[in-house]
Amino acid sequence: MYISARERKILELLLNTREETTVKDLANELTVSSRTVHRDLKGVEETLKEYNLRLNKKSGFGIHVIGDNEVKEKLRMFLFNLSHNEYTPEERQTIICSELLDTTEPVKLVSLANDLNVTIATISNDLNKVEERLAPFDLTLVRKRGYGVEITGSETAKRRAMSKLIIDNIDEFEFISIMKETIQRKSSQTVDTVTDRLLGLVEKKKLLIIEKQIDQIKNDLPYSIADSAYIGLVVHLALAIERIQQGEDINFDADYLESLKETKEFKVAQKIVAGLEEVFRITISHGEVGYITMHLMGAKLRNDHDDLLEDTSLQVGLLAQNLIRFISKEMDRDLTNNMPLFQGLVAHLRPAMYRMKQQMRISNPLLTKIEHDYHDLFILLEKGVKEIFTELHVPKEEIGYLVMHFASALIHKGEGKERKILVVCSSGIGTSKMLSTKLEQEISGLKTVNASLFDLEEMHVKEFDAIVSTIPLKKFNNEYLLVSPLLSEEDIDKIKRHLQDKKELLGEVKLGKEDDRNQVNSGVFLQGIEKVKNYTTAIYQILNGFSITNLKAPVSIEKALFNLCEHLYATNVISHIDGVIEELLRREEIGGLGIPDTSLALYHTRSDEIQVPSFTISRLSHPLSVKAMDESTIEINTILLMLSPKDSNEETLELLSGISSLIIRDEDCIETFQSSSKEDLENLLATELKAIYEMKVNK
Repeated sequence: MYISARERKILELLLNTREETTVKDLANELTVSSRTVHRDLKGVEETLKEYNLRLNKKSGFGIHVIGDNEVKEKLRMFLFNLSHNEYTPEERQTIICSELLDTTEPVKLVSLANDLNVTIATISNDLNKVEERLAPFDLTLVRKRGYGVEITGSETAKRRAMSKLIIDNIDEFEFISIMKETIQRKSSQTVDTVTDRLLGLVEKKKLLIIEKQIDQIKNDLPYSIADSAYIGLVVHLALAIERIQQGEDINFDADYLESLKETKEFKVAQKIVAGLEEVFRITISHGEVGYITMHLMGAKLRNDHDDLLEDTSLQVGLLAQNLIRFISKEMDRDLTNNMPLFQGLVAHLRPAMYRMKQQMRISNPLLTKIEHDYHDLFILLEKGVKEIFTELHVPKEEIGYLVMHFASALIHKGEGKERKILVVCSSGIGTSKMLSTKLEQEISGLKTVNASLFDLEEMHVKEFDAIVSTIPLKKFNNEYLLVSPLLSEEDIDKIKRHLQDKKELLGEVKLGKEDDRNQVNSGVFLQGIEKVKNYTTAIYQILNGFSITNLKAPVSIEKALFNLCEHLYATNVISHIDGVIEELLRREEIGGLGIPDTSLALYHTRSDEIQVPSFTISRLSHPLSVKAMDESTIEINTILLMLSPKDSNEETLELLSGISSLIIRDEDCIETFQSSSKEDLENLLATELKAIYEMKVNK
């Protein structure tokens, strides 16, 4: 059976969507005319007939493939494994790019033309597009008559380009399957897909060894790694080992490397490197350790309990709140009090900013659909990030994830409690949150739990009324529902029918006495009670210990902090004055603590020498100069001091984070902290802490 490159592409697009697709959409995706697509659809229908599938055409709606899902999967795998010598222009350019990146010698145009079965003129035209692809990586395409063509640039840039090629062109589930050896191909098949060409950049055996090495250190990190970032790390390490074995090494700024050495991620990176050096019998440089550290810093899986007192989170929190205020103003919808949105943005932006500063691209497979479905919001966020992240280039992939956070907040209508659904998603960044919120909005009485592909094996899936996934779960033996990440009407109906069927089925079986249904799991109940106790204890400690002092004589920051700490020592909040001041000043060295465009500075730390959570304020009679969070210098007349024990529970940290976000929420809040009385501030704090408590306890 002969299938042209364009027919294959149309089939892949149709099989990978659950909704109707218009001919115009297909034409736009393939950059051809609608007439060309209509002509190719005849060949597509012939191929579908061989698999007992058919093309359903609805005037005014679009086209989609109808037939058994298992058969569709067989066709999808056939296309994946298909041996072909005809590539689409995009595939040709990807192959050319990978081959040029992988070689240290110039390549003749005639060699590329013969390899890809096209003319030299076609290759020459493809190279123009390749040049455009390389530009964002600071790589140059050198073309000389009689010499050939080659890519010049730093080893770091080449690896970034290689990583992006692999991650952008290989499906995440497919990649994870390769790592877990679940894709089986017949040895007799000749496979020459773009996937195979790209995986030629690394050895499959290396991927498996590296995956095992990373798996061993996952528990050393204080957070989970997003699946997409996990894949990026595996790809980077595989490329690094290939390139080191070829004699290529990476350059890393010595001063920046020094600043990374105290981080948790650097220590984990050293552990990874030690394991890889032993397995592969190679020596890995400190520069490579630094680059792995950056990957780990950019790999943090977002969660809703990120600690705002941690490292640079408060600086990121300021940017997040500015972005929320910008969107609120532009849309005339007040989102400034939306704590889940704020916490989600902070958790996402911390690793995202590491990625952007180091030009580490991230894949966003939903980007095209997000741009289409949330066009106006996407345009607003493009405008917002340019205004707020003035020193960073924010790529569209990152903006796409930010759109999903805001879209999730805009459609949120409360939380269900009765039915439990497991949401499986490969990205681990914004997709699952978006899907969960929309599910809870569309189906009343629903509670969702998010899981990544890697988590799935360890989940007790029988606990859930349904398992919903945005990607095919090959080798998964339980029933699940495959849906679009942006959830179509068809998907919602399918989930509702499934839940209704399950409810009726469960209604037929009644075990035990009638009263048994009201029984409470003692362990779960005690956990809930403990959380309530933690919230109430921390709220009491914070409000009961709140004070405002006035320092009349001209003082230094150290003197002001000493006066504040002296009072806290006398009230048994801290056990050692000098130790806490030392921690506060060390924290200031990491990054400025002045809040830009205000007269406020928020000094904060966590320490073993702090006994209970505390928030206090000192008003200065004479302004002092301090470094601000945006690296500028500002004059302050108010010091906000926030302290937390080193081993504080999650609830305490959440309350302190809530106060941090309240300070920078809007102009009214900033003004209140700058000049209001103790009574007004106590009332504001009590209102905020009460709102967090009620939201969490009711949830």
